[in-house]
Amino acid sequence: MPFPDSVPTLTDGVVRLRAHAKRDVDRIVEQCRDPQSLRWTSVPRDYTREMAQEWLGVIADGWDAEDGSANKLWAIEEVADETGAFSGTIDLRPREAGRAEIGFGLHPDARNRGLMVRALRLVQHWWFEQGGQRVDWYAERGNFASWAVARAAGYTFVATLPEHIAHGEGGLADAWFATLGRDDDGEPTEPWFQPPILVADGIRLRPWTDDDAEFVEEPDHAPHHVPDRAIPRPDTFAEWLLKRRENLSRGIGYNWCIADAETDRPLGDVCLFGFDTGRDGVSGSGELGYVLFPSARGRGAASTAARLVSDWALAPVAEAGLGLDRLTAVTASDNAPSNRILETLGFTRWGHEAQATAPDGSIGPADHWEKLGPARPQPSNWVSSGHGPTVPNRPIG
Repeated sequence: MPFPDSVPTLTDGVVRLRAHAKRDVDRIVEQCRDPQSLRWTSVPRDYTREMAQEWLGVIADGWDAEDGSANKLWAIEEVADETGAFSGTIDLRPREAGRAEIGFGLHPDARNRGLMVRALRLVQHWWFEQGGQRVDWYAERGNFASWAVARAAGYTFVATLPEHIAHGEGGLADAWFATLGRDDDGEPTEPWFQPPILVADGIRLRPWTDDDAEFVEEPDHAPHHVPDRAIPRPDTFAEWLLKRRENLSRGIGYNWCIADAETDRPLGDVCLFGFDTGRDGVSGSGELGYVLFPSARGRGAASTAARLVSDWALAPVAEAGLGLDRLTAVTASDNAPSNRILETLGFTRWGHEAQATAPDGSIGPADHWEKLGPARPQPSNWVSSGHGPTVPNRPIG
């Protein structure tokens, strides 16, 4: 059957995927001129109606290709919209050995309503029914809106690929890569962390913003106290912030801006990372870290921030906490201010290394700290050695 009859109509009752039509041209042009489309895709600049009309011909040729290897594109519309207005496009690109790549974009007025997740699920299901084995997703690093769609549809993040995708303004950009197999369940494989707002004693913990860049100060801490990569700096703040947002979106770690509760001026950073899920799959531990800008010291900001985060992290989920069983921290033994904060918060120094490798590569003494959450039963297969911490009763090697 020739186009448009060759295009299978797919629907879940909310979204309908159909063949593109001439009536879509005006809204295709609107989408391709939208700032977000220009920022995150390689759509031609100064997009015209003639370009849209030519593109419709390319789409039709893809569906009419006899070998089935050409790209398959559907127009997206809402079932409830009786006008059948064009809401976006989803693009399946068959590759070798049952693999395909996916691309998608929505018209501005169709965003933030979950339509693309539905469309993506419909297309990947169709591909698997045709005998496909896998669908791969790529997006320019930093395109969190696209990652939110892929993640919600069950894609597993694999890697950041350097200079792998064409930037809309020319040249190459780093790309995120995620993938979905036909036997995957189509549900998110990892959480997307949302740091709660925490406030006490003149301090407000909130997510970092792009506008905080102008308040970031050059650090003056001892280099063996804090890993350099963990510190926000004026000249690297954009990359630092992008990495923290990546960590949130992949369930790797939390970062809060320590802000003055009255002025909202950034004072430093507090973070949770290094999560270790418990053996029962529901509990676990995490590591606490914090750093202040030089001008923010002497007002108790770090102590308040660390207390807010540790209290929230150890509070039960039923009480709007994170529900961890244990918090840890590691400090250089000569970092008296940080050690004092941990002692004040009820952390216990459980270990000491005489010759630890510090963040700057130097060798020196370090202390290990922990704070336990609400008591819980100890697993029966753990035994005490009588001379140290509890150890698992299982074979070694």
